[in-house]
Amino acid sequence: MAIKSNDSATSVVGGGLTYYSGLASFNVVAVNPTLEELHAIGVNFKTEPSYEVNFGGDEYNKITFWVQNDDLTTSFDILVNTEKKVSSNGKPLWINNYGQSSYSDVTPVENPNMSWWKEAGTRHAYTNEDVLINFVQAWANVASGDEVYFDSMDKIAAGDIAEIKALVNSLVGNSVLLLIGTKTSDAGKTYQTVYTKFFGRVTPQRPDLFAKKLNDEWGAFKADYASNLEWGPYTPEVSTVQPDPAPEMVLEESEDWD
Repeated sequence: MAIKSNDSATSVVGGGLTYYSGLASFNVVAVNPTLEELHAIGVNFKTEPSYEVNFGGDEYNKITFWVQNDDLTTSFDILVNTEKKVSSNGKPLWINNYGQSSYSDVTPVENPNMSWWKEAGTRHAYTNEDVLINFVQAWANVASGDEVYFDSMDKIAAGDIAEIKALVNSLVGNSVLLLIGTKTSDAGKTYQTVYTKFFGRVTPQRPDLFAKKLNDEWGAFKADYASNLEWGPYTPEVSTVQPDPAPEMVLEESEDWD
């Protein structure tokens, strides 16, 4: 007999990958990085990444933000193109120089129900320009009412993101609050994903604003995450097959108790 035993409290096999979920602060460490830049942040891709994608028959340019904290390095995409964004019922999305955006049949300046709208920079938004601005507003910690826009938005929509890449250095000391979840593909591959319908400031942290957005009609996060939004390793619920319970025996009054 040959049995090389170890104490039961000693780990002798790998525990597998650790996945995380919940709200946490992240630094932006790269935007649309090259293969060499990915290796520099510890991401071991083997081929040069592509930042163009066809989705649903439409061509998009990817803006891929790589974010990092002490526990996790992950990424998320914002897909843009030169098409103007419209709602499902055909209303154009308007945006201005202050990060305000709204769907309206007429310009917000002309809409009597939008007296709060600031006129400067009012224009039709490009596809997902509002998502990009919302992220930058939180990342750069732009105060309410201050300007937040890109001079080169036309170029960004077409795939030239030099102005965004410059922010990685100018905002090196900034962080952004993100909601992280996990997803499992049909092929059984589990991966991390980032909620892109709301981004938070690090100070003050407002989990309630994330919860409010998650409960909106169009705010669902199609991923697994801790319902309390607390940050930590994510343990998926395990589905097991339970045997059918034994039928309950009911004694009729006429049955013999002996």
